[in-house]
Amino acid sequence: MIHYQNPKIVAGCIVEWQKKILLCKRAIDPRSGLWTIPAGFMENGETVNAAAARETWEEACARVDSVRLFAVYNIPRVNQVYIIFRGELTAPEFSAGAESLEVELFDESNVPWEKLAFPVVHKALIRYFEYQNADTDIPFIDDIN
Repeated sequence: MIHYQNPKIVAGCIVEWQKKILLCKRAIDPRSGLWTIPAGFMENGETVNAAAARETWEEACARVDSVRLFAVYNIPRVNQVYIIFRGELTAPEFSAGAESLEVELFDESNVPWEKLAFPVVHKALIRYFEYQNADTDIPFIDDIN
């Protein structure tokens, strides 16, 4: 018998509404009480973009449209690959899901930068705001040590 130990795929979404992004304050460990984008482990039988949309619904009770690839981050030290998408809220309707304490829209100037849950989210949001107004999406791949 062969037992494979493979990395976990985390699918997440930078959810946009009128130049703001939706962040969730985590209600669960790890990093409970800190802010993040809606994201979580991909499930069997789903695509990565469907996983990102599902996580957005589960964590922020929000529906997204126009989900498109934004970035891929390899994190070998924790055996994870983050696949992050951009998506647009279908309406400005959201609330905290079971894994969130709060959900809020932020513009770049009031993102709680010092209270972000994970380094990968910090890196992704910095890149997002640098390229927010680009005419085309340019997916990005990076390694995080």
